[in-house]
Amino acid sequence: MPLGSVRPFVNFNAKQDAEVLRRAMKGIGTDEDVVFMLLSARSNDQRQQIKAEFKKAYGKDLVSALKSELGGLFEHLIVALMTPPSSYDASQLHKALKGAGTEDDVLIEILASRTGKQVKDIIKVYKKEFNGKLEKDICGDTSGHYQKLLVILLQGSREVGVEEDKIEEDAKELYAAGEGKFGTDEEKFITILGNRSAEHLRKVFDAYKELSGSDIEDSIEGETTGNLENLLLAVVKCARSVPQFFAEGLYKSMRRAGTDDDTLMRIMVSRSEVDMLDIRASFKRTYGASLYNTIQEDTTGDYQKALLYLCGGND
Repeated sequence: MPLGSVRPFVNFNAKQDAEVLRRAMKGIGTDEDVVFMLLSARSNDQRQQIKAEFKKAYGKDLVSALKSELGGLFEHLIVALMTPPSSYDASQLHKALKGAGTEDDVLIEILASRTGKQVKDIIKVYKKEFNGKLEKDICGDTSGHYQKLLVILLQGSREVGVEEDKIEEDAKELYAAGEGKFGTDEEKFITILGNRSAEHLRKVFDAYKELSGSDIEDSIEGETTGNLENLLLAVVKCARSVPQFFAEGLYKSMRRAGTDDDTLMRIMVSRSEVDMLDIRASFKRTYGASLYNTIQEDTTGDYQKALLYLCGGND
């Protein structure tokens, strides 16, 4: 079972937590340490209960109160932690679609990595909170086979289990659609990669390697470009290992000139209760450095402290 770094707090008392947060925000200045230590030691579900208790006791919204007291990246991080997961994903997608230009890396990261059930929840919340259809908005901003694969992923209806008799056939079809011919048959790629289960695809990738002598990733890089290439690669990586996919995402977000804080924050928040411990192990194995130390070198202040709390320890 994948393991998160944030788990439900055992002796949880929402009313008490609401009081602690209220005290931390009262008077001159805010005790940021109390805010992030408390919130990062509670599950998202528990944070929603604290929010309800806070409103009941003090007649105001906890998130608005936090926003008025905090600033900068730290504020963004705390607000993200206070948002229910499907609502957070929906808002990230909305922002990616509604800004000037589409942030394709956000669409790719979320739709390639979330489960079918999560995708269906995101679509519901998106409709409720933004009064729009996610599929329609995505189609308005994308095109070609890239758009088609996004639409397939939006159906959230990946098959389950392994179909032994299809493994060889799928591998051959992928080979014939790519390396085996002049020009690429993208349809085959998106149908197979968009619909088969992760465990089935892992077997297909092995069969593909035996057949062609190279990894499916190499073929995708050689045969496709741009957003379609990035989405196909993300789908393949997530089929192989979701924690490894996020370890790479975190590494890229920090090991550049300038930190990509949006990505860093999004991954740390959205995976903290899902598979952060597995991501940390993948990170260490792949890059020889701990995620904890890498975050420490790349960030500062309360924002850094809160991220390290979400990381949950050094390896």
